[in-house]
Amino acid sequence: MTRPPVEPIFDRTPHPFGDGAVAPMVYDAGPAALRQRTVNFAAKRHADMLFVSGLDRATADRHHRWRAALVPAGLDARPDGLDLSAELREAVAAGRLTVQADPADKRVTVCWNDPSFGAPVVGSAIARPGYGGILLGEHAVPRFDPKPLQRQLPGAAQPWPRGGEVDGGVAPSPDLAAAMDAFFASAVGAYGVLIARPDRVLVERYSAFGAPGRATPSWSMTKAVTCTLIGRLIHERWLASVHDPVPAPLWSDPRGIHRLITLDHLLRMRGGLGFPVQHPDGRVTLGFENSAVYQDGMDAFEAAQRSIVATLPGSVFRYINAGMNVLGAVIRDQIMRRGLPYHETVYALLADRLGMASYQHSADIAGNFIASGAGFATLRDYAKLGVLYLQDGVWDGERLLPEGWADYALSATHTGTSYAACFRTNADRLFPDLPEDTAWASGASDQRIFILRRARLVVAVANETDHKMDLGALNRLVATAIATLA
Repeated sequence: MTRPPVEPIFDRTPHPFGDGAVAPMVYDAGPAALRQRTVNFAAKRHADMLFVSGLDRATADRHHRWRAALVPAGLDARPDGLDLSAELREAVAAGRLTVQADPADKRVTVCWNDPSFGAPVVGSAIARPGYGGILLGEHAVPRFDPKPLQRQLPGAAQPWPRGGEVDGGVAPSPDLAAAMDAFFASAVGAYGVLIARPDRVLVERYSAFGAPGRATPSWSMTKAVTCTLIGRLIHERWLASVHDPVPAPLWSDPRGIHRLITLDHLLRMRGGLGFPVQHPDGRVTLGFENSAVYQDGMDAFEAAQRSIVATLPGSVFRYINAGMNVLGAVIRDQIMRRGLPYHETVYALLADRLGMASYQHSADIAGNFIASGAGFATLRDYAKLGVLYLQDGVWDGERLLPEGWADYALSATHTGTSYAACFRTNADRLFPDLPEDTAWASGASDQRIFILRRARLVVAVANETDHKMDLGALNRLVATAIATLA
């Protein structure tokens, strides 16, 4: 096919290094697309609860909260578009939403049946070992083969933190026991709390639906895992510096504005990435990705790289998921260009080195390990990530992260936000009784891994999605742990 001539208003100097910027992803904000995302998310949530966390159906149903997909907001963080919340509540009350689970196939199908739509809206998800809950959406099967993974783990009988063997811990003081009681009384969605030093688990307690062996959702705590994987690649010299341009596969043309974005910008939520939002009334607005990666059965890495640059890179803090999934694309590209198996190598780089046997990433429909959230682990394994940071990236006598990486990742460096590099900090005194240099990995519904470097403690807490947590009670619990155990 003959290519059309270059228009005279463009530079016609030969450019052998790229094909220009990628075409942007456009977010469909119409009612049909929002309904599809709503049932998709419900399907993934149920697949996660039933077949990854291993809850029984009655507990999963009790925990589940129907959530309408929202149109992504602009820079002012105010959603601008259709809100299906009232429509969804009415449909739930009328019994027009059904959840079907197939334990044999580890599949969940959610159907929203309303005669006014025409055909029912159906979304599904499956779970596979090592790949978490895989959102399929309207599709029947994933676009990759989730074959069994060969994990490189130490023996389970090794003592914690190298393995999974935990001794009896210590008896909590009366003050700590009372703080635990108060926390669980007010945090009805909590799976459990674990407090550890680098060498041993000190105290752990679980709710009626929690257990030491139960893998619980991390949501955005996975961002801290992704940050740590970037640190691993820098330590292994696969990447040079966080201040280099992001070597994303679709951002290879040096003429593109995406080349102004550094790894540090993405780690600190300052990449400026957004996308056009197409509304049913014909309007097009600017949106910043909120939960679409957990609602659309799509290639999360490609969609993230097709974000547009909406603000000057480095200048504006805007918490989004897209930047993390660009980093996920970088990690996948660095692994595959070395001829290594992608899925096994992601685990081998970090989770397997730390003996996090229960940890698993959720994959998208294309087989990418979602880098922004939806990982799973037990509290005992979540705490190991915190121990790695207490030890400045050294594990079992071996350095896994660059010297000073903990200072970099756990320190907020910009005014106006307490966000660090995929971790949050106590600079704004969200937890008034904890030291200002407290940092934590943070996930939806207040999943947290507190890293208390001066006290040499890690506190991990898991909570079910969409259940409020009493942060005042959590503040008192962690402060009491510092006072009685440090």
